[in-house]
Amino acid sequence: MCTTASRHFDEPLAGTAASARTWLLVEQPGPWGAKALTSSHLDPALGRALEAAAKNTGVRVALIRRSGRHADRRNVRERHVYAAHTVPGNIWLRSATTTAPERLLDLDFAALGSGRHHTFDAILHGRPHTGDPLALVCTNGKRDRCCALLGRPLAAELAASGVEGVWEVTHLGGHRFSPTVLVLPSGYAYGRAEAHHVKEVLQGVREGRVVVEGCRGSSAWERPGQAAELAVRTAAREATAEVLTVVRTDGAAPRWEVTVAHADGRQWHVAVTQGAALPPRPESCGSPLGSPARMDVVSVRELTVAAPAY
Repeated sequence: MCTTASRHFDEPLAGTAASARTWLLVEQPGPWGAKALTSSHLDPALGRALEAAAKNTGVRVALIRRSGRHADRRNVRERHVYAAHTVPGNIWLRSATTTAPERLLDLDFAALGSGRHHTFDAILHGRPHTGDPLALVCTNGKRDRCCALLGRPLAAELAASGVEGVWEVTHLGGHRFSPTVLVLPSGYAYGRAEAHHVKEVLQGVREGRVVVEGCRGSSAWERPGQAAELAVRTAAREATAEVLTVVRTDGAAPRWEVTVAHADGRQWHVAVTQGAALPPRPESCGSPLGSPARMDVVSVRELTVAAPAY
C-alpha cells in the first residue's frame, strides 16, 4: 500500500493539500469511478460541463455521499449541495437541496471563486449552513484503493459515533496520506487521520481554533503558502482561526519567499523549498516508484514593523 511507505519514511504532510478557494459539493449516491464527475451515475455530460465551468475560477467540484452501504440508485430525487469559501476574512458555508442538478451550470463560478455566493442563493435557494462543520473523508477506491480501505472505515466510525456533517467525498489528492479529511468551511485538510483526531479538529473549528497536528494545509493557498502558514502557526504558537493570511508569494519552484500576515499587523517571511521525497516510493497504489514533491520550510523570520510617527 502506498500509505505504508509514506508512513515508514515519515513523509511530511504540510504543503500537500489540494488548492481551492471555493468548494462545490454535489450529492451523488452509488459507485464512483476514478474520475467521478464523469464516471458515476451523475450525467457524464453534466459532469464534463461542471469541470469546464469551474476551470481557472478557483472552484473545485466534488461529489459526496453518506457513509455506509450505497444503494445503486440511478435516479436521485433530491440532492444536497454545498458551497464553501475558504479564504480567511470571508469564510462561509452555504447549503441547498435540488431536484435539478443541471441548474448548477447557471451558477456564476467566477463569483463563487472570488467569495460571492449570490447566484448560489438565488438559483438554488442557498442558505447559511448552521449545523456542525463538514468532515469530508476521501473514499474513492477506484482512484486509489487506500482511500477505500482506510477512508471508508473512518467515515463509518465517525458517523456511528454521532459526529454530524460526515460525508464521503470523491477525491482530495494525496492518496498516500490516507485516510484524508477536508474540513469545511475552514478549508484545512488532514492526513493519516484517526477518528479521535478528527473529533478534536472539529471541536477546534467550533471554538475558532486550528489544529496543526496532522494538517496538510489550507486549500485557500497554493502549496508553498500552505507550508508557510502552518510554519508560522507553529513558530508563533498561534491557534486562532482566520488570523493568518498568505499575502504574497515570490519566486518559483524550487524556492519561494512567502509573506504571511497576522490580523494584528505582524508579518513573517518564510522561505520554502521544493525537494524530492527520497528514497523513491509509490505515489499511489499500483504506480511505479517515484519521488513525489515535498515542501520544506527553510526559515521563518518575523519582520520588524516600524512604529508609526506622530
